[in-house]
Amino acid sequence: MAGGTKRLPRAVREQQMLDAAVKVFSENGYREASMDSIAAEAEISKPMLYLYYGSKDELFSACIERESTRFIEAMSVGFDPSLRQRDQARTVVKEFLRFVDEHRQSWKVLYRVAVGTQTFSHFVSDSRKRVTEMVTELIRAGTTVEGARDIDFELTAVALVGAGEAVADRITEGDVDLETATDLLVGITWRGLKGVGSTDPGAD
Repeated sequence: MAGGTKRLPRAVREQQMLDAAVKVFSENGYREASMDSIAAEAEISKPMLYLYYGSKDELFSACIERESTRFIEAMSVGFDPSLRQRDQARTVVKEFLRFVDEHRQSWKVLYRVAVGTQTFSHFVSDSRKRVTEMVTELIRAGTTVEGARDIDFELTAVALVGAGEAVADRITEGDVDLETATDLLVGITWRGLKGVGSTDPGAD
């Protein structure tokens, strides 16, 4: 309970608060989430919550920073130059969707709550940009089509990241399981990778 919490190391207490905040923000959105409800979820007093995070804006920023860092780290697992391109593509897709499946509240906070809040939407843009850059380099490294341009790599990556976000939303809603979603997105990704630089719409 809020008034009788035992003493914990500061770092542990901070993570406890952030875990509670992510849960409350994901369920209620930014505007409707209150510091009272977050403190109650974390089983601490509201004054203690304000001691660590001086405002709801500061707390939400800390949530976004932590969750986006976790997301990028999960994505980075797939970028292994020793893998064949198709295996690498599957690893990237699997780690991306695994993160969403295992951290559904994080995904909702990052790509639904934050993106709809003008003050914090740039955090999502920055995270999406970093992921898109990763995918661009994956495509560039594995493309053997002559004449492929930087814009071909970049736009293909943008399209694939957009498709990934759409599939991720279906996972968070429980509409599709992880393996089915992975197979679907790998198929889309692989067709996209093979088609980079092609001017023939029927190219296989």
